[in-house]
Amino acid sequence: MTGAPGDEGPHAITPRRVSFDWADTPLHWIPDEPTATHVINVLHLLLPAGERWFVKVFKEALPLVRDHQLLADVKGFMGQEATHSVQHSHVLDHLAAQRLDTADFTRYVDFLFEKLLGEEPPLGIPVPAAEWLRFRLSVIAAIEQFTAVLGDWVLAAEGLDLADADEVMLDLLRWHGAEEVEHRAVAFDMYQHCGGEGAARYARRIAGMAVTAPTLLYLWGWGAAYLMRRDPRLAGRLRYSLTEHNRAVRKGLLPTWRELGAAVPRYLRRSYHPSREGSLRRAVEYLAQSPAARSALGAVARAATA
Repeated sequence: MTGAPGDEGPHAITPRRVSFDWADTPLHWIPDEPTATHVINVLHLLLPAGERWFVKVFKEALPLVRDHQLLADVKGFMGQEATHSVQHSHVLDHLAAQRLDTADFTRYVDFLFEKLLGEEPPLGIPVPAAEWLRFRLSVIAAIEQFTAVLGDWVLAAEGLDLADADEVMLDLLRWHGAEEVEHRAVAFDMYQHCGGEGAARYARRIAGMAVTAPTLLYLWGWGAAYLMRRDPRLAGRLRYSLTEHNRAVRKGLLPTWRELGAAVPRYLRRSYHPSREGSLRRAVEYLAQSPAARSALGAVARAATA
């Protein structure tokens, strides 16, 4: 049960078995904004494999958890992340149906998570199993720092509403973003619980972020460039550029570089805890009105009374 200090109390983490109908979602789901569309679409490239990997690593670490509340939070986190992975993979199917094939990119993402960050260290590197697990937990905690920031951003991104973004895609992003805020502290708490003691644990936390931040930046730029290059509607007429990216930022269609960059020094403070990231109240309010989340809740209620 997680929650921020002050007016946002403890909150149970529960998976929501949502589904989305992509039949009417256009390829450029932010009208006339292919750069913003595809920068956000990179999420769909990274998350199916990435969130499956989160679940696999946490399953490895579950026997180390001695705190009953943390164990409950971790199981809720795993359920949510598994659902995220499935729903974003459906978006890849939708892109493929619109002649934007992502397989040439996602095979590299699969290699990253399944081989380079798999159960055994790559290339036979002699790292003890316990240390390798701690390192991967530190990477997950660092990634979750960014997903919490992005989740809080998309919940408040009025620019996407003003741009008439596709309602189904916006619901996917905001449902996912709300759950990222909802479980924002779980991966960090899991790392703190399993990551050793004292200065060594803090050093591993720094190492996790030192690997994660530049890797995510590289993958995001590469992914956006890939999608725009393969976009059949653009047909090579427009490529990814920082000029167009920054124009989208100014219109409120993408988070600012400052918002993203400031997440790193916050995370590196010794006293840091992610319960201070974002607004749990805003996340819970969105989950109460999300069409997909409401439909999932209704399905559960119907099943319970059947």
